[in-house]
Amino acid sequence: MTLPELLQLSGSYWSTCTLHAGVKLDVFTHLAGRPLTVSQLARLIAADERGLDMLLNALTAMDLLAKEEEMFRATPFSAAYLSTTSDTYMGHIIMHHHHLVEGWSRLDEAVKNGAPVRRRSSHEAGAAERESFLLGMFNLASLLAPKVAAQIDLSGRRRMLDLAGGPGTYAIHFCTRNPDLTAVVFDLPTTRPFAEQTVDRFGLSGRIAFSAGDITTDDIGTGYDVVWVSHLLHSEGPAACAAIVAKAAAALNDGGLLLIQEFILDDTRAAPLHPALFSLNMLVGTPAGKSYAQGELQDMMKAAGLRDTRRLEIELPNGAGIMAGTR
Repeated sequence: MTLPELLQLSGSYWSTCTLHAGVKLDVFTHLAGRPLTVSQLARLIAADERGLDMLLNALTAMDLLAKEEEMFRATPFSAAYLSTTSDTYMGHIIMHHHHLVEGWSRLDEAVKNGAPVRRRSSHEAGAAERESFLLGMFNLASLLAPKVAAQIDLSGRRRMLDLAGGPGTYAIHFCTRNPDLTAVVFDLPTTRPFAEQTVDRFGLSGRIAFSAGDITTDDIGTGYDVVWVSHLLHSEGPAACAAIVAKAAAALNDGGLLLIQEFILDDTRAAPLHPALFSLNMLVGTPAGKSYAQGELQDMMKAAGLRDTRRLEIELPNGAGIMAGTR
């Protein structure tokens, strides 16, 4: 690393916060419809003209807006992904990232004390923050689920459990890909409205049901041919994770398949970068969560009595991977 790169890294949050402000103030939605002057947009969003002028110019410098004389408009990219009128809107995950910023600014406290410094988005957050979290998970999963579902053979399997499945994105795409498959999405009661609305939007209410409960304390049922566990284990400590894996394995029929998707560290735990940073995100926000190494996940699966444990050869972004094992 060079000194200029170090300084760029140190100040990179400026660009992050500029993006977050643009999404939070909904400037992209207004500017996707038609170009506006600063004064026109300031009236629409009740903002100070001086501050808004600075924000719009910065977003233009970041190639998220275009400026022609005194008129600003969204670029095709920002209109597609940052306008609430777009079917490919990604603002929910960006707002989830925004809600994490305050906790990350206190990372040193979390490291010194070994304890979280913010509320858990899935359990303790207010309604707006929880909505950003759940719909943000839908944003991310919608990008990957079609690819994942297309590369995992579930032919001949009839019943799936999507454990801590949030809005049910993966259940939706697995069922879309496999016409004979039905699914149950198991998650906290507060998740039910988001899951049922999402499943209904895809026309799958007759094949995907919702079951409310807490994975760490409640019964999850049995008789499943597949249990899908996506980005759940990182929120818990090793003992709780081992218990979840054992519970998931016990829910399977003989010959059933357990699939675990996580940001997976290599066995040195010092790479890849995203899982290493994500582990710190769990330090900031959970009592015992962290990213796990491939060997750790495989050991949990073997301890749960699963055989043929392996990492599937599916290329995913940000160090994500899928572990598989058979009961």
